[in-house]
Amino acid sequence: MQTGNMWIFAIGFLAQIFFSARILYQWIATEKAGKILSPPAFWILSILGSYLLFIYGVLRDDFAIILGQFIAYYIYLWNLHLQGLWKKVPLLIRSILLLTPLAATAFMLGDLPGFTDTFFNNKDVPLWLLLFGSAGQLIFALRFIYQFLYSAAHHKSELPIGFWIISLAGSSMIIVYALFRLDPVLILGQAFGFVAYSRNIMIGLKNKHSS
Repeated sequence: MQTGNMWIFAIGFLAQIFFSARILYQWIATEKAGKILSPPAFWILSILGSYLLFIYGVLRDDFAIILGQFIAYYIYLWNLHLQGLWKKVPLLIRSILLLTPLAATAFMLGDLPGFTDTFFNNKDVPLWLLLFGSAGQLIFALRFIYQFLYSAAHHKSELPIGFWIISLAGSSMIIVYALFRLDPVLILGQAFGFVAYSRNIMIGLKNKHSS
């Protein structure tokens, strides 16, 4: 593996460490409480992981990853705001977090022919695989749109059962995509979440039946 690629994969693995840590933390907190929780640390770790995975997607010329992260990233920030923590973040850091994905996207779209050639005519990612991977990322990102709508309706940050069901569906597609792409970052990151997703569904259903 070339040195440049090693650094790219290091960024991706670091992102997945943050994502795995958020799931592990949420899972432990949920098991202790006996009900599904949405702890602040879950969203903080989500932001850190998404920020790095967005960079990883750009470096890997992987439109599917970029698309998925761009959709979910700002919902992470919104949940941090909903929990009253966003205003506690220093203004400079808030500005960087808000503007980086937008600036990176604007930079890529500034050369539209080059962007199209890089992401949609990539010899390493056939169009059918790109569409499949993007669909998986969209479904995976939809869980946070669902979570956003659910939390907005209940006026507090929550992680409902539907969130975890959509997580399982999207994660399955991303793992298949990652196998075709031979992408260890996506494979390891998604495989870790499977047990936690399933367990949250079990706890959520148990609480629903009890109530």
